[in-house]
Amino acid sequence: MNAAREVEVVVVGAGQAGLSAAYHLRRSGAGPGRDFAVLDHSPGPGGAWQFRWPSLTFGKVHGMHALPGMELTDADPARPSAEVVREYFDRYERAFDLRVRRPVDVRTVREGAGGRLLVETSEGIWATRALINATGTWDRPFWPRYPGQETFRGRQLHTARYAGPEEFAGRRVVVVGGGASGTQHLLELAPYAAATTWVTRRPPVFREGPFDEEAGRAAVALVEERVRRGLPPRSVVSVTGLPLNDAIRRGLADGVLDRLPMFDRITPDGVEWRDGRKVAADVILWATGFRAALDHLAPLGLREPGGGIRLEGTRAVADPRVHLLGYGPSASTIGANRAGRAAVRDIRRLLDGEPLAA
Repeated sequence: MNAAREVEVVVVGAGQAGLSAAYHLRRSGAGPGRDFAVLDHSPGPGGAWQFRWPSLTFGKVHGMHALPGMELTDADPARPSAEVVREYFDRYERAFDLRVRRPVDVRTVREGAGGRLLVETSEGIWATRALINATGTWDRPFWPRYPGQETFRGRQLHTARYAGPEEFAGRRVVVVGGGASGTQHLLELAPYAAATTWVTRRPPVFREGPFDEEAGRAAVALVEERVRRGLPPRSVVSVTGLPLNDAIRRGLADGVLDRLPMFDRITPDGVEWRDGRKVAADVILWATGFRAALDHLAPLGLREPGGGIRLEGTRAVADPRVHLLGYGPSASTIGANRAGRAAVRDIRRLLDGEPLAA
């Protein structure tokens, strides 16, 4: 590879968290290319949103928050969220001259000389004094393993490959997962599928009433506590519950959202439980979430014995040069904005040789 290019800060990922961090770097006086670089492996703007299924319209999106410095206004709720957010992120990158480099695959981050980190990529090596990792979770869909899974004669797919309900017309579909994606899939599939079955490990919790600022802070605090202890984070949604809106109420009333406990094994023709209950299926749709895409950071040894990365704010306790955005409490869109500002403030102190806040 060519000689490493030196910058003060490398931002990995150009989704909500990465763009927020780049915006605050610009606000702090840093220049793109000269002082910082934003590397993104996606083919175009939009972060993970660009890969969402077409039937997920902007009006169905739960909790999309504007990026700092530019409101998202006049978005047609009937348009696919992938289109709306892709166009918005593109305008944002150009408006603030963030000069995102893409597609660039970050392969590994390791220790370099002179206290710098070496970011090895598909386009060479970057030597940086600080790293803002905002790689999100979309690239690491989580597939649980169950006995008999390899024998299933039907189709299995994850939410990450869901393209809309039409392809399931006339099929018997088992949807696995108690989060927002699982319920959205069920409500969309019901008019098309021959039958749907919903299974979850834990009974779903539906939240009545508005989700105010106090409730949001309490939910984030629960996620943050796990991160402080070095445990893998749970999603914010996992502690807030599912919002009980009109669509959910209809799904509960007409039986689409009748939930069954998790099956015990998969058979060639469907799923079954220990008590002898069986459900025939043509498709198993795993709406089982994602895990943080952090394998490229493995050489830095950031993980704790509990399996997570312990953070102080957004800063990795094991290496103060590394900040994780979109991880744990900053995984929500509004959390990512706040985390971007906090990370840049902390990094400015590090680069200026000031003591870091405890």
